[in-house]
Amino acid sequence: MPLSKRSKRTQVSKSNSDPSAVSAQRSETMRAVKAFDTGPERVVRSIVHRMGFRFRLSNSTLPGKPDIVMRRHRTVIFVHGCFWHGHACRRGARTPKNNRDYWLAKIGRNKARDVKVCDSLRNLGWRVLVVWECELQTKDVLISRLRRDLEDLA
Repeated sequence: MPLSKRSKRTQVSKSNSDPSAVSAQRSETMRAVKAFDTGPERVVRSIVHRMGFRFRLSNSTLPGKPDIVMRRHRTVIFVHGCFWHGHACRRGARTPKNNRDYWLAKIGRNKARDVKVCDSLRNLGWRVLVVWECELQTKDVLISRLRRDLEDLA
């Protein structure tokens, strides 16, 4: 039976006395992080599809492999995790306690890469939208924002 997120956190904190157990648990947790087809991506895809738009997923020929590609409308949508991409929300502003310098540098590189990718896509004539993971907490607000951002495409 899989452990819930809460019990995994509890398990990690209880095993702090054994560094190898913490490291093994951390490795297992990091391996579980998906690169594509995440829950937030599926929610955004569902909303965009219900709005009547058709799209492709993760086009590797475009810079940054956008999560949603609407080629007909020359529009791409990135669904960013707040922590991984350094969003200014509560979750994105959180800094890990372990290996702090590594994580700050990594998130900084991610943010710099995101800016570069968005600029590249815009220079190629693509419209770029970014949906943050924290925006999914208020779906009604997200739906109205996507409607507003995509209304001239319909």
